[in-house]
Amino acid sequence: MMFALGHRGTRFPTPRRVPCPTSSPAQPPSARRSLLQPEELLPPSRRQPPGRGRPPLSLSSRCPPHANVPRQQEVPGLRTNRGPRPARAARAALRPRARRPGRPAPRPGAHPAVRSLPLNLRTRERNMGCIKSKRKENLHGDGLDLKNQPVRKTERTIYVRDPTSNKQQRPANAEAHSSYQDRGFVSQDAEEYGVIVVALYPYEGIHEEDLSFKKGEKLKVIEESGEWWRAKSLTTRKEGFIPSNYVAKVNTLETEEWFFKDITRKDAERQLLAPGNGPGAFLIRESETLKGSYSLSIRDYDPDHGDVIKHYKIRSLDNGGFYISPRITFPNINDMIKHYQRQSDGLCRKLEKACISPKPQKPWDKDAWEIPRESIKLVKKLGAGQFGEVWMGYYHNSTKVAVKTLKPGTMSVQAFLEEANLMKTLQHDKLVRLYAVVTKEEPIYIITEFMAKGSLLDFLKSEEGSKLLLPKLIDFSAQIAEGMAYIERKNYIHRDLRAANVLVSDLLMCKIADFGLARVIEDNEYTAREGAKFPIKWTAPEAINYGSFTIKSDVWSFGILLYEIVTYGKIPYPGMSNSDVMVALQRGYRMPRMETCPAELYDIMKTCWKDKAEERPTFDYLQSVLDDFYTATEGQYQQQP
Repeated sequence: MMFALGHRGTRFPTPRRVPCPTSSPAQPPSARRSLLQPEELLPPSRRQPPGRGRPPLSLSSRCPPHANVPRQQEVPGLRTNRGPRPARAARAALRPRARRPGRPAPRPGAHPAVRSLPLNLRTRERNMGCIKSKRKENLHGDGLDLKNQPVRKTERTIYVRDPTSNKQQRPANAEAHSSYQDRGFVSQDAEEYGVIVVALYPYEGIHEEDLSFKKGEKLKVIEESGEWWRAKSLTTRKEGFIPSNYVAKVNTLETEEWFFKDITRKDAERQLLAPGNGPGAFLIRESETLKGSYSLSIRDYDPDHGDVIKHYKIRSLDNGGFYISPRITFPNINDMIKHYQRQSDGLCRKLEKACISPKPQKPWDKDAWEIPRESIKLVKKLGAGQFGEVWMGYYHNSTKVAVKTLKPGTMSVQAFLEEANLMKTLQHDKLVRLYAVVTKEEPIYIITEFMAKGSLLDFLKSEEGSKLLLPKLIDFSAQIAEGMAYIERKNYIHRDLRAANVLVSDLLMCKIADFGLARVIEDNEYTAREGAKFPIKWTAPEAINYGSFTIKSDVWSFGILLYEIVTYGKIPYPGMSNSDVMVALQRGYRMPRMETCPAELYDIMKTCWKDKAEERPTFDYLQSVLDDFYTATEGQYQQQP
């Protein structure tokens, strides 16, 4: 062993050079030379000329970074952790070069720098599925200069999912769906996964692209878009558009006749108290307060209160079961319904039959706004007003609609269209839906949904309406307040709220009509506030005197509407002319309470008739008060049986 002479004569062992652990010292020099410099074994015609290409790798190039030799080449996106970057000259030598004539073609899809990697790194690069580094090429000498290399074209494009991303990649057949997406459709990949629905009602197609089907028929949804879906019948194998509210997903509660999905507690009571239902009628609805929970509503009869609605909470178990009373549980709601149909078992009464669910109004035609006059067939005249007539008719001989015909000169076509476009955006269960218009020539047609009972004013005067009791009259008021609360939230104004402009359905549901039309009427007898056609008795004093129409002036009109309801359609301010009313209001006169009007309801009227508009209540407040004014239930929910 050799020693070195240290400080003050101390001898230390001379450090011995240790070979790199990655090398193979057991191999003879000739074998190592053949492994590290394979070009020496090639024929002279295939050897690279001196000074070109990358320098041959030596044994020291595989040693740790402290060795003073260029390290192995890096590939963008692959980290080798093998020390500092090579010098600028070495990186330039690593750039891909043109293939010499006679040399074998490279493997398709592989960059020359990747082909020069050892086999283990080439396998790693191929398995990662990466096609580009996140680092910018040739930025201060970092990475390889791939920007100017020609792009190799392949016969077809293959989309490779990025393993570092959770985003869904665009499918290879994305162009096939682009036509529907451009029209606002949202692809549900139904062709691949198959969203199956079942028809709740029969439907007869109107247009060539519509798909007709029968009740109970199963269909596969292809595209979903608002009210109209594109589907394929599993029975006829035909494709076309279907109304989305006519179908429901298979194996869900929505297919059951007793399940009402989007319905409030108050509307559930209205449905059960509607004509055609009796004691024992029931429905299951989604809970308004607890997401994912359900409630059972039953119509019962009480000798003291008459028909009442009782509600029971349906509670769920951790294992997926359900129960109303902890004494007995059920694996699903269907078994629960069957059990309580056989016996009451603690409920107010046995479940008899599901609540009547009327066939929904099918959606209006796609993009049918300005329609040809020939597509409307007037069948029955329902009434006449100051500015036109109201007819029951059919659109394309299939869809029943209400048609309001306006007298020529009633309003400007341009002004009406501007207002109608705004009115069309207001959609609520308590607002009559505006479908389409006919304005190319007079008379103008306004096409709306059909309401079987007509106007609230005429209905209250009819034999059926005159027999209604106070609870139902209060319910009418609450429904109208709900619709006006929606208009209030939308910063809109009705301007002509009265019983004549409220319509009633066959299930005694009220909907507000003609909202906004008063603003575009050009009749002098109407626009002049002292004119004979102007509704003085329903109009707030500030609107009469100064033409100041606000949502608070609608609140005043709502108070007059309450008078119409509790008097079964009598004219307000009986025995007084319009001019008498104007003078009386200036003196602070208000209509007195009628004998049939409860004192609590009259107090609500007086708050609507306050002189200062800002002191009048909001419609949201009026709705809440009237909803709780008279309830057909005993408490919020019944106790567990």
